[in-house]
Amino acid sequence: MPRRTVHLVKWVWTNTTRGVKGQWVSQKRKNPGRSAQSSLTKSHTKSPTKQPSDKTTYRFSEDFNASYDDQRGINPIRLPNGLGKKKTASPNEYLQQWRYRTHDYLDIMLQWEAPPPDRPIFCTKCCRAEHSLRPFHWISQWNGDFFERTTLTKLGVEIHAGHGGKPCPHHDWEWEDTDDEGRYAPGTPGPGEDAPSAEVPPEFPEAYDGEPDVFVEPGSGAAAQDFPEVNILPAGKTAITVVHTSGVHIMSIRFCRCPDAETLDKQLFKMGLFPASFTRPKTVFTFALLDDFILDNLECRTSAMNYYSKLKRITSSVFPHLVPDRYRELMRVARQWRQLKLLKWNGFCHERRDPKDGELALFCPACPQPGINVAVPTEDDTSPKWLYTRSLVMDGNFKAEHLHPTRPEDKVWLTNRQCFMVARARYQAHLAISKDLAQRSECNNHRAVNQANTSRHKLEVTGIGGCTCARHGCFVPNSMVDFQKGERQMNMDYALCNALSYNTDGLSRAFTFYDVNCQYYKHLRRRVDESLHLTIPSGMEIVPGIGLWHVHGHQDKCFVRYASNFIPGAARIDGEIMETLWAPLNIISPSARGMSTPHRQECLDYQMNDCNFMKMIQMARSRKEVEIDLLHNSAPWPGERSQLGAVTWLASGITIEEMQIALAMEIRRAGKHQTETQTLEIGRRRVRLQHSIDEFITGAARYLGEEYDVDDCIADMDVHFLKDGLDSDWSSNDIPDSGGHPPWVLFRPEIAVIPLPSNLGLERCEELGVVGLVRKEITLREGQPNDMLHVIRVHLADKAVLFRTTVWPAKSQATTTRAWAQVHSVE
Repeated sequence: MPRRTVHLVKWVWTNTTRGVKGQWVSQKRKNPGRSAQSSLTKSHTKSPTKQPSDKTTYRFSEDFNASYDDQRGINPIRLPNGLGKKKTASPNEYLQQWRYRTHDYLDIMLQWEAPPPDRPIFCTKCCRAEHSLRPFHWISQWNGDFFERTTLTKLGVEIHAGHGGKPCPHHDWEWEDTDDEGRYAPGTPGPGEDAPSAEVPPEFPEAYDGEPDVFVEPGSGAAAQDFPEVNILPAGKTAITVVHTSGVHIMSIRFCRCPDAETLDKQLFKMGLFPASFTRPKTVFTFALLDDFILDNLECRTSAMNYYSKLKRITSSVFPHLVPDRYRELMRVARQWRQLKLLKWNGFCHERRDPKDGELALFCPACPQPGINVAVPTEDDTSPKWLYTRSLVMDGNFKAEHLHPTRPEDKVWLTNRQCFMVARARYQAHLAISKDLAQRSECNNHRAVNQANTSRHKLEVTGIGGCTCARHGCFVPNSMVDFQKGERQMNMDYALCNALSYNTDGLSRAFTFYDVNCQYYKHLRRRVDESLHLTIPSGMEIVPGIGLWHVHGHQDKCFVRYASNFIPGAARIDGEIMETLWAPLNIISPSARGMSTPHRQECLDYQMNDCNFMKMIQMARSRKEVEIDLLHNSAPWPGERSQLGAVTWLASGITIEEMQIALAMEIRRAGKHQTETQTLEIGRRRVRLQHSIDEFITGAARYLGEEYDVDDCIADMDVHFLKDGLDSDWSSNDIPDSGGHPPWVLFRPEIAVIPLPSNLGLERCEELGVVGLVRKEITLREGQPNDMLHVIRVHLADKAVLFRTTVWPAKSQATTTRAWAQVHSVE
């Protein structure tokens, strides 16, 4: 038998961020023998007593040699194949581990049903005080035998409007009924309100005298298993149905009765409750619920019916059909909430005017828009032509159908023409006078051409079509149209002309990619000239193209003429990006099929706007992401020497400039008369900054070449600050004098200009032969403002939280001062 030793290992449990994990750890033998051979012999491999049978192997050590008999009776430990390799466990491996833990987790889950000790128990009075500002929690009440589900309204919890949750001082403490009849009878509809779908159940009898204990349930109450909780109010009180993410509640609300009090609906809105009606509101929706519904609709494509069905099951999982039905009110209020969100996001809170066409929609920030992201071109502009070229993709989708409305005369438009769908009246006027010409395809038999006049009598709309930017896939505002039959040219003409007119003042050329452009583009100019509602910007050249996937279904001559590979200035565009955008819209389209025409249009507008928003936030890359990308693609340009580490060197230079600006701001904030502590801290920061500058300059000769001279004339920078009310005339030349000591005239690293390519200039970089560094610095600079915008967003969110949690609740001078100090500390 060959001499082999067993690698002794021990199973050790380790605490990690994902829980407790076990692993094999090697153990050294105290008296190792001689080195063993490096591999098993053939005879040992075939040994029936030593060969594992369950796909495991023996782990042998090469640092000592001994036979199995030398191990003092210790048999070799069999280890799984691949042990030692870093491998992520598969889902089935986690499930195998879960099988042995099921009963342990089940016991803990059962213990969680018991109230103490980690969850509070209150008496009725304390529970009422604790939940005065948390009225949408679910609670359980001890009835003598067990904790029974109940509501806060039964305990006397009321919502007070107009005074930050406190009772109105002018209240006469007689319940005012917002209903003309004086009392809201359970199960009876109020004026202008739908009747609840269930009768109010009788009140539960008290099991014993005195105030029962109340147990606060955690979470949203989704695990409720009892009768739907409809708050039982004493005689003479009115209930208002509140729909929240935790379920459907019926709460008692007391309104402000001050002489200058606002109307009831505005009082509710200021509390974060959106009223379903305005004169006598009986149903309100919390802002949190509306935001949650819109996010569910965008991400999960959840319809209003399915979402409200979920709320009913949260309220009562056993009797969801007895929960008051507010589905129709939810659909209507969600439309109003979407409009308010769009108006706020686009800056209409501070101006009273109607938005223009497409003004509530987001568009691609990378596509050229003169006056927005590129300068308006002039006659003597020598910029490349591609810089002022708009690239568009046209396509249609026949999944977004719409049925004929039951009451076509009863329509209320909230965002007509203000987003992506075109103005309804103008579009209908264009269709009324356009000639419907049947045209057979002269290329191959394309369905988009041959079935253009296919009609479906049960549908008002057979699909939608429009334009997106070809490179980034963002929908063009005010360019989406409905199809009445098939994908006719008159429909796409209107969409294309609106897209070419959106923020294109000064653009001289446009690429248009369309599946059947070989047929569509033939008579486009003639159709535009003959129409009263179609216009193309004067002087704009339209270059037709066909997507690289569809072009192979055309004749060979179309490939050479319309493929983007052969169009100068088109770059690498496939022209098929719009096909990928229909997939998410197709999921929401069935739920919009039976909506009213305005509601369907608003739903599609909001989906397309969110699609553009998600693309916008993913376009911007941080400086770290840019640096990583440059490090992975650091191959030198032709004719340039390899500069390993140049990206890191440039990134460190940009960081030094940020440190210089931060130090200059700190010196300005300290003023001209600094304390000794401030002077010492500034001096230390200057020393650290100078060390960073010296290290950066040391590497300059390596990356800028031997011709670079440290004494190249680069003037010190003069930092000026925008006017903000604090010594607005300050500049870096104003040197503070602290404590009568002479100023640091010679040691001012915060104004030193480091030898970055942007500071040397393009001409000097060409002389040094480091034009590649210029391109790399420009790429890094693009990530710098993205980082700053992210920091600004985070700080704005921090300030918003501080205002809500510290400033607004502050009542005394001391708490107000401390609250504002926290706000000012966020910079």
